[in-house]
Formats: sequence, structure tokens, C-alpha cells
Amino acid sequence: MILWLQFIACTVAILVAGTHLSKYGDIIAEKTGLGRTWIGVVLMASVTSLPELVTGISSVALFDLPDIAAGNILGACMLNVLMIPVLDLIGGSAPISTRVHQGHILTAGFGILVLGLVSLSTLLGTSLPSIGWIGVNSLILIAIYFLAMRMVFFYEKRRIAEFVKEMAEEVQYRHVSKAKAYTMFGVNAVLIIGAAMYLPHLGAEIAARTGLGQTFVGSVFIALSTTLPELVVSVSALTIGAADMAVGNLFGSTVFNILVLAIDDFFYTAGPLLAHVSGNHVVSAVSAMVALSIAVIGLTYRAAEKPALFAWDSLAILAVYFFNLLSLYNMR
Repeated sequence: MILWLQFIACTVAILVAGTHLSKYGDIIAEKTGLGRTWIGVVLMASVTSLPELVTGISSVALFDLPDIAAGNILGACMLNVLMIPVLDLIGGSAPISTRVHQGHILTAGFGILVLGLVSLSTLLGTSLPSIGWIGVNSLILIAIYFLAMRMVFFYEKRRIAEFVKEMAEEVQYRHVSKAKAYTMFGVNAVLIIGAAMYLPHLGAEIAARTGLGQTFVGSVFIALSTTLPELVVSVSALTIGAADMAVGNLFGSTVFNILVLAIDDFFYTAGPLLAHVSGNHVVSAVSAMVALSIAVIGLTYRAAEKPALFAWDSLAILAVYFFNLLSLYNMR
């Protein structure tokens, strides 16, 4: 019972701190003059993925739990895409895919690419070359991340008219000083780091006591906790009419999460990280790829209306997520 209370306490801490971190991140963005779309894909995606980064590093560096680290990242990727149906549910009568611009396909495409490379790396294991203990695949993933962000930036630059319109929005945080914004941003970042560092230990204990296994616990419970900031940010963005920032945050977080997995490899000195994790993680990676592919189809087709509470693409993403959960549970 105490173990679960500790897990819930860490989750609540990440939720509350993540909410404030997102707010002050948005204030900093306003003070520096950046647009909402770019904020969603890069700044907010990086900010809300901070728990995955800290949890991953502490999992491999402090607790020697590579499966928790991989499960957390790949489970978080799947959960990020699962939030598309959540936004669809609360976003009104029009499908969420029709309320955002099609440029998000670019970020989603990079998400599919890096998840595919992670799947191949996991399956090939020790067959892949390494430099010291670091897999060459991790260096490739890092390079792809920075290429993706550069391409997204220049794509957004070509949409200059809409970008300028964003920049011309009324200032919302005139009363908040830069000093306060930076200070509160730092305080909440520290809170998230503290809670996230303890999660791998709790995950290992839960896995041992329940018999669910590290892959399942990392992909479900730890991933759910560390993905809460993404949910909070995206829902908040949607409620203020910033649908592009909401979706950009989700797709951007998916790509950033794979960067985190590559960074984890630098801290796991036993060898290339993906050569030391369970092959079961490929199920989560491929499921996330399928879900992202469905999202791309939805963004391209742009259905005019929803048949019920969810659009067809959201229903398909939900089906993929539950298939992923069932598969991981059966393989535990």
C-alpha cells in the first residue's frame, strides 16, 4: 500500500509541477517572441519530456534498469499519440485533425522514422556496431533529431503569414517579469527532476511485487506518470484555442523521447542500450508507428465531421493502444 502511495505522490508532483512548468515556459516564450507552433514542437515538447529524460538516465545510471528506461520511453511515445483521441473528445464537434495545419505531418513522419530505427536496433541487438559502449544507432538518432527540428523550423518559416499572425497576438503575461518566469520555471523543473528520479526505483519494486515485469511496468505505469505533463499542456493549449501548439507538443514529444533514449545510451556503460533490453519493446515501438501512421492519414484526409464522440482515426488509435497493452500483458 505504501509503495502505491509513493507512486501516486510522485505522479501528483510531476502533474502539478508540469502544469506550472508549462505555464512559465509559455511566459518565457512570449517574452522572447517565439510563436505557438514552434513552441509546441520544440520548447514545450522538450519541457514536458523532462521527466522521461531524468527517469531514463536514473534508470540506467543509478538502478541498472534498461528495460524500465526503454519501456518508459516507448510507452510514452504510444501515450503521446493516444492523446490525439483525448483532444478529439474534448475539442468539440469537428475532428481535431481538421483544426490543425497539415505541417504536423512532417514531425509525425520523423516520429515514424526514429521509431522504426529503434525497432531495428532492438531486433539486431549486438549485431550493430558501437563506439565504446555507445551504439552507433544512438548517434544516428541524435543526428536525425536535430535534422528534424531544423526542417520543422524552416517549414514554419515558410508559413510566415500565419507565424506573424501568432506573433501579433495580444500579450497575456504583461504583469509577469522575466526574472519571475525564469525562477518559477527552474523551481518546477527541480520538482519534476526529484519526483522522476525516484520513479524507476518504485517501478522496479512494483514489477517485483506484482510479477507484471519491467517491460509492462515501464511501458504502462512509469510511462503514464512521466507523460502527464504532455497531457496537461496539450489540453490547456486546446482550451485556449491553440490547437496547433497542442498537437505540435504531442508529436514533438514523441521525437524528443527517442532523443532521450539515445542519451540514455551514453549513461548505460554495460554496452549499447538497445542491445540489452527485451525484444518485447518492439511491440510498443511498432504500435506507436502504426498509431502515428493513422494520425498522418487523418491529417491528410481531414474528415469533415465525427460520427460520434471520436473521429474514425481517433477510434483506430484507441484500438492500437489497447492492442499494445494486451500484447505487453500477455508477454510479461
